[in-house]
Amino acid sequence: MRVVLADLRATDGFVTKDTVAGGYGSRFRPFSRVTSVICYLKRWFHDVPSVQMAYLAAICARWGHEVAWTQEAPVEGDVALVLSSLVDYRREAAWADQMRARGVRTGFVGLAASKLPELFTDHADFVINGEPESAVMALAQGERLNGIVHSEEVMDLDSLPFPRWDLVTEPRRRALQVPFSGRPRGGGFSVLGSRGCPEFCTYCPHRILSGYRARSVGNLADELQMLCERSAYPYIVFRDPLFSEGRDRCLALCDEIRRRDLRLRFECETRLDRLDEDLIDTLYAAGLRAMSFGVESVSSQVLRKVGRRPIANPHQRAMVAHCRRRGIVTAAFYVFGFLEDDWSSVAATIDHSIELGSTVAQFKILTPYPGTPLYNRMRDLVYEQDWQRFDGFTPTFNHPNLSTEELLFLLGAAYTRFYMRPSYLANYCRIHDTRLRALVHRLDRRVSRRHALEETALMSKPVTC
Repeated sequence: MRVVLADLRATDGFVTKDTVAGGYGSRFRPFSRVTSVICYLKRWFHDVPSVQMAYLAAICARWGHEVAWTQEAPVEGDVALVLSSLVDYRREAAWADQMRARGVRTGFVGLAASKLPELFTDHADFVINGEPESAVMALAQGERLNGIVHSEEVMDLDSLPFPRWDLVTEPRRRALQVPFSGRPRGGGFSVLGSRGCPEFCTYCPHRILSGYRARSVGNLADELQMLCERSAYPYIVFRDPLFSEGRDRCLALCDEIRRRDLRLRFECETRLDRLDEDLIDTLYAAGLRAMSFGVESVSSQVLRKVGRRPIANPHQRAMVAHCRRRGIVTAAFYVFGFLEDDWSSVAATIDHSIELGSTVAQFKILTPYPGTPLYNRMRDLVYEQDWQRFDGFTPTFNHPNLSTEELLFLLGAAYTRFYMRPSYLANYCRIHDTRLRALVHRLDRRVSRRHALEETALMSKPVTC
């Protein structure tokens, strides 16, 4: 049997799927000069192949089937599996229609297909509900899938074959390392050391498909060793929502990397309260070069209302500062538009993002994703009926304190204030000289006053979505 795996490339903005927003995906459209540059850089560094499809390729290959992979054109085959998303589902559905017209049985996998199957059922022979590996194993063993197919989560993640990157990527370009960037251009292998999330944030889709499970340290190290054997000095992108959930497990993995003398670099996502200086040093020695984490809001009250445990600001600053001393790239995530937010709380969060001094920052607008507790709470406020606009950057609900125009204005102001200041470049280039830093801060104040004047002028102009 020839199995076609499709992770379709979007044509509008920069779309990321797979594990982004739990699998719903995001779409970033430039809306200013600053965000045009950011979007361009995202295409360079964030276009990482789907680890979910790499797992499915490994399962099909294990059972002796031929695997074909595509990001654009329809491909001849016997059955096709399409990675679904919320932000680009119409393109995915149209592609599936083309495949079915060729006589290819076609199905959808992923969070969007699981939680909103009605978007896909008219365009598919089957829709897999749940983590897809169990259902695809049945397909690979000859079972004919029809309609909505429930797929049980695999409790023993060590039992899964390692992802087959050779089957779901184009010939890999030589990774180009850009100074101070962390992740190289054209390189990177996604690795899932765990699935689900042990936290209880009501807005996060990472915890609505399956429960939290983690692979054994030995199994994870075996995969890293395989990647080192196939690619010299690989760059690993751990896709776990909370990489350092177990401190002892992190330390054991670092010990195993050093014991096997694995030469690699990696990045991860975690919470800053799951870190300390000793752990960061140990992770760095094992290859950590970049780290992302959610700050979301500077307001503890806002965070508690959505089930997120606040992290003390002094600890945040201490961990980011230690990463900077170590040369570890840091990426902080922020969300505007929580129901308790107002203009002052969002402005305070923007100020905090600058004070925290992470290498880069990403700002988004709160999106009530279907299936999350937050969506159930906010259902009556949601006015947007086009699911593709639930992209993380577009207002979709009536906020009690901020208008759509104000949310968009604050989003643009955040990107401008964070990136268009001298201290951003100083942080990126890891400048530590005390006298230079003092000069940079004086220049920051001048630039901040200029931003304030420009923002005052822009506030009188209409903002469009």
